[in-house]
Amino acid sequence: MRASRLVTLLLLLQNRGRMTARELAGELEVSVRTVYRDVDALAAAGIPLYGAAGHAGGYRLVAGYRTRLTGLTADEAQAAFLAALPGAAAELGLGDALATARLKLRAALPAELREHAGRIQERFLLDAPGWYGDAGRTPHLGAVAAAVWSRRAVVLQYRRWRAPEEIERRVEPYGLVLKAGRWYLVAGGPSGVRTYRVDQIVELKPLEEEFTAPDGFDLAAHWRRHLADFRARLHTGEALVRLTPEGARRLGVTPEGDGWTEARVPIESIDHAHGEFLRLGTEIEVVAPPELRDRIAGTVRTLAARYGG
Repeated sequence: MRASRLVTLLLLLQNRGRMTARELAGELEVSVRTVYRDVDALAAAGIPLYGAAGHAGGYRLVAGYRTRLTGLTADEAQAAFLAALPGAAAELGLGDALATARLKLRAALPAELREHAGRIQERFLLDAPGWYGDAGRTPHLGAVAAAVWSRRAVVLQYRRWRAPEEIERRVEPYGLVLKAGRWYLVAGGPSGVRTYRVDQIVELKPLEEEFTAPDGFDLAAHWRRHLADFRARLHTGEALVRLTPEGARRLGVTPEGDGWTEARVPIESIDHAHGEFLRLGTEIEVVAPPELRDRIAGTVRTLAARYGG
């Protein structure tokens, strides 16, 4: 892509000083004629470079000029605009800082890259929460983020689903994760590294104690393991079902032709599967386990009696 090549050419001149058109063409794997066109484009964009003929000639930047985008390719510059999360930044108290940073980044881009960045903002928008999900209020998110940044321990009062429902725990905040519109705190504590929903924090007390994360701790790798473990614990059973083509599509099963498809699908529990399968209506028939089949049959009879009269 030409925008990426222009940035690369600019960075080559900045890092190496004088380079001939032939040397630039070799680095960029393009023709010398293409280098001439690219140099003209950079000059037209206001980049202060000049060329000199002769044995000691070549292109160089005006002494003292340095781009503020060292190491940033065109794809990376565009990704910076695409990946920015204004909602998340605002929740962390960084909304104004993000807006200012994006203005500075855009101002530092050559004209052609500014145009690409503008297209990204015009044509892509990230809205992370699901349609019917309530992301929940997170009044302690700012304090949690501050503890993550400063590497200081905190004492949490935390509400959980099992007894005792409210606990107090001293933890060392390693990092924050935004998943499907909810913030999660990954923190070390008495029982190892645990994950806490930030909207379930009742109170938070910052401590003066500093901590150091364990050697080799990787937040992204830990989160992947956490999700894999969660899914393994979530689906502890299995159901045998028959699905119409539409039911197979909605359940993520590969249909077998245009008729019914028989499949075994993982389930969390009888209660959970009962509610999930009822959503599919006539697009599914539960064959096994018998307890689940009988449970759904009973619900259908109740509904028929309720609406049949």
